[in-house]
Amino acid sequence: MISRRDLITLVGRAAAAWPIAAQAQQPAIPVIGYLGAGRPAASVPLLAGFRKGLSEAGFTDGGNVAIEYRWAENQYDRLPALVADLVRRRADVIVTPGSTPAALAAKAATATIPIVFSVGGDPVRRGLVANLNRPGGNLTGFSELNADVLGKQLGLMHELVPGAKRFGALVNSTSPTALSFSRDAQTAATSIGRQIDILTASGSDEIDAAFARMAQIQIDALVVTADPLFYESRVQLAMLAMRHAVPGIYWDRPPVEAGGLLSYGSSVADQYRQVGVYAGRILRGEKTADLPVQQATKLDLVINLRTAKALGLEVPAPLLARADEVIE
Repeated sequence: MISRRDLITLVGRAAAAWPIAAQAQQPAIPVIGYLGAGRPAASVPLLAGFRKGLSEAGFTDGGNVAIEYRWAENQYDRLPALVADLVRRRADVIVTPGSTPAALAAKAATATIPIVFSVGGDPVRRGLVANLNRPGGNLTGFSELNADVLGKQLGLMHELVPGAKRFGALVNSTSPTALSFSRDAQTAATSIGRQIDILTASGSDEIDAAFARMAQIQIDALVVTADPLFYESRVQLAMLAMRHAVPGIYWDRPPVEAGGLLSYGSSVADQYRQVGVYAGRILRGEKTADLPVQQATKLDLVINLRTAKALGLEVPAPLLARADEVIE
């Protein structure tokens, strides 16, 4: 027979073990590894889109999912070490929104952890997936086939500035896609019978130098490529374009809001949202290999009439009529 004292001791031990047992039975909160090529402060508006997508899939940061952020701060050589840290952290999903270099670094780091990307170029051509409809492997995401978009951007600038003879394209020299973009730009310019010069920059000072070079070689119109660095520097870009009287076209609305002339492309914020949706679907058990790479279906043309007037440009009525948004 158990004595009263022994019974009290057994009950006390069992009670002490309950919290530990309960904790052991609780499922671990899934972890999303976020690999950002830019800086966190500059990415706040885009992160809102990513979290919105997660919410649509039923996940809330700090609630039923934890997000581990790693930021390269526009130093792409840091990406391999940052993603290796996320792999060691055993993230359940790694996301690389808005950056082909980050997606490539993530692919090189793991063949097992699901990766969701958004990129500006063809992900098959970049070597990220084997097929858009059934990507296979551990990567999927969102893409904008920017070779096609680039040709349309040059066509729009040619329509707005018909006398332009010499175009410029601003590219981040540290991006692994810089060379392929440069080739696409040359092909697109040739198709409209114009010359294009590739100007490179990997930081704020080099952006200043690139515009000084444009003035020297007399660039008539400019295409600014999609890149986290240029997103962060959109106010600087708009001010320099105005100072040097260089009409410019951008990849999305935010640079035009900052004073740029016009933009043509898909919404980057919506790309981030879609990355969040896919990350949530994977956490719910869907296979990365079975999720098709989504392509941009809506490309918006945004025109800043105030900037056009300041540059002494009259926007043709047909072009104005095609605009999805006009900033007056």
